Amino acid sequence: MYFNCLLKSHCVHTYRNFLSPRALYTKIYRYVHKTDSTYSHAYSFFEGVLEESTSSVLWYSVINLDTCFYCLKTKLCYIISDIDKALAFEWVADKLHEKNYDIYFILLNPKVSDFEYYLKAHNLPVTRVICRGKKDWASGIAEVSKLLSRLDPQIVHCHLLQAGIIGLTAAKLSGIRHRIYTRHHSTQHHVYNPKGIWLDRYCNWMATRIVAVSGLVKRILIDWEKVPSSKIELIPHGFSLEHFYRVDSDRVDAFRARHQIHADYPIIGVISRFIELKGIQYIIPAFGHFLDKFPDAVLILLNARGDFELEIRKELSHWPECSYRCIVFDSDISAAYGAMDIFIHVPVDDHSEAFGQTYVEALAAGIPSIFTLSGIAPDFIKDGENAIVVPYRNSDAIYTALMRLTNYPDLKLRLAKSGPASVIDKFDLPVMINALDNLYKQCLNP
Repeated sequence: MYFNCLLKSHCVHTYRNFLSPRALYTKIYRYVHKTDSTYSHAYSFFEGVLEESTSSVLWYSVINLDTCFYCLKTKLCYIISDIDKALAFEWVADKLHEKNYDIYFILLNPKVSDFEYYLKAHNLPVTRVICRGKKDWASGIAEVSKLLSRLDPQIVHCHLLQAGIIGLTAAKLSGIRHRIYTRHHSTQHHVYNPKGIWLDRYCNWMATRIVAVSGLVKRILIDWEKVPSSKIELIPHGFSLEHFYRVDSDRVDAFRARHQIHADYPIIGVISRFIELKGIQYIIPAFGHFLDKFPDAVLILLNARGDFELEIRKELSHWPECSYRCIVFDSDISAAYGAMDIFIHVPVDDHSEAFGQTYVEALAAGIPSIFTLSGIAPDFIKDGENAIVVPYRNSDAIYTALMRLTNYPDLKLRLAKSGPASVIDKFDLPVMINALDNLYKQCLNP
């Protein structure tokens, strides 16, 4: 009742003083935001006010109510930690901005990143808060709290662990009602660092909604960490898929030239950090056997760094240096896929990956692929239909799959065609953006 009277008084006051439509809706927006009422409530009442006043109807008859409400952007703050080059977030920033969100970015990084340069170049507001690890958490929480108090967003959405700890805490202290956390990792703390489990549980507790990026992550949250299923929203990552299947041949040739790779011998590609759970230690022996049959073959190892690097380098030392390329970074990852004849990604178990974007990217690029099923893969990979599936930790099976794809060109061609078709409906960028948009609307209009 109080809401109706207050809103009605705002409307009548506005008409009598001939304020602009924007001023009227700003009044409604501010009231809705402060009281956590819904726009549908305000919208329905405002229509009633118009019907009661002939002069008001005449003056406002040309105004489209839906358009006016649409003009009031939802204030959304993304808090992201520990990123440098981030194509996925670049796409999200552009598309959410187009969907009428007033989006602000807070980056928790020790130094300036490529993503920060991107945001500034596109006139998207961003602030970097220095975060070099646990020693900066307290100061980070204080600084982010001040920023949020000034920005006053309706929704805070945090990505990655340090952003979850700092961002969710700061949002809670700043009185932000809607705190979303995207869980980007799976069981790393449960398997490799049990002390970190309490950090996961803390983020689960502080968030009002949790985005699971795969069915596996949702299962871990529910079964392993006892998060209520009603709190979880399954939203897989989205991709600008044409970025991978429409690659100019000049870019592919330039990638080959940068890394001294010729086009006339089999190119086997891997894009994984050098860590144990990625299973690269099982790819190298399989490739060694493959070299016996195809001595000119080349193994490309992209993103070639990590805490398992010494072991992987030791494995590689058994083969001629000309037969492999260890590439720490290349800015044109789409061209890298285009240079490959076969792609391999073989995590060591079903929960090593939370998502595994290379599954989607490789198939979108139309590269015949050999996979183990981890992360998002069980949700859409079918053996023999869009990829070759092999058992975990099995070099012999990887070698057999390599020979199948090499000896049976019809199979290779069929997988190259079916790969893009299998990802377009599930992982195209608009699918994820619409899911996020729906989630944000649910938060504001439960």
